[in-house]
Amino acid sequence: MNVSVKQLRAFLALARSGSFAEACEVLNLSQPALSISIRKLEDELGGQLFTRSTRSLALTPEGEAFYPAARRLLSDWDRALDDVHNRFALRRGQFDIAAMPTFTASRLPAILASFHRDYPDINVTVHDVVAESVVEMVRQGRAELGVSFDPGEAQDLTFQPLFRDQLVVALPLGHALLQKRELRWEDLQHVSYIALQRPSSIRQLVDSALAQRDLSLTPAFEAHQLVSIGRMVAAGLGVSVVPSLSAAQVEEMGAAIRTIGSPAITREVGVLTRRRAPLSVAAQAMLEVLGASADPGPIESRR
Repeated sequence: MNVSVKQLRAFLALARSGSFAEACEVLNLSQPALSISIRKLEDELGGQLFTRSTRSLALTPEGEAFYPAARRLLSDWDRALDDVHNRFALRRGQFDIAAMPTFTASRLPAILASFHRDYPDINVTVHDVVAESVVEMVRQGRAELGVSFDPGEAQDLTFQPLFRDQLVVALPLGHALLQKRELRWEDLQHVSYIALQRPSSIRQLVDSALAQRDLSLTPAFEAHQLVSIGRMVAAGLGVSVVPSLSAAQVEEMGAAIRTIGSPAITREVGVLTRRRAPLSVAAQAMLEVLGASADPGPIESRR
């Protein structure tokens, strides 16, 4: 059955007015064009919707029964068009973004505030999960955007760098190593060390970088979350290595932060998207806001 929206509009206008002349004026159609639309609709449905005489026009019983259904159909159609138009115009919409807790607790709130000022009617769901889970959520389509460390070679993902994050050392207040302006990795070999549990990408990054220098750190304690690491450091259980993104949060817990070099270990933080999955207009707008928050320097998508 091939019934058009134009035919539904013609039927409803004629049913409401009861007059071809008035319906033609409402629809801005000629009377022959309106008559053709009604006739084609009746042909598709298999019978008359109107009874006609020289002086009157009225709905048949079948026309009466069809009238509320036609109103609902046209209303749903108009709402659907309205909805998609508003989404394209960023007056409606929603998307999910997954991000590392270090990013959600530091830079993301200001970025969301900027986005909300420009697009107050867009709903954003934030998933603050560990870096490895950010990658999986984007890969599985559970989040359109992800903010995480560079995951390395990933043929199904695109990574747009935002900034470089350097690993720093978190120490208890009053710790002897605080006397040094900049620490070396050798300094951590002789103190109580708190590490992130494997398979943390930060743990792997540290272990790999130190192995190249024939160094290793033996943890006295291990934990899965950076928040736990920060509190353990603040309690005096030892020192740890954390991203500079989380430095302010760790300091708020009562620990101190120092840089560490020889070598300085850095890692790119950026936005992950699925390579072959188009972004919604709302997610595209957020991607632009994230890009505008990047540190100065060329930003290039890779993979």
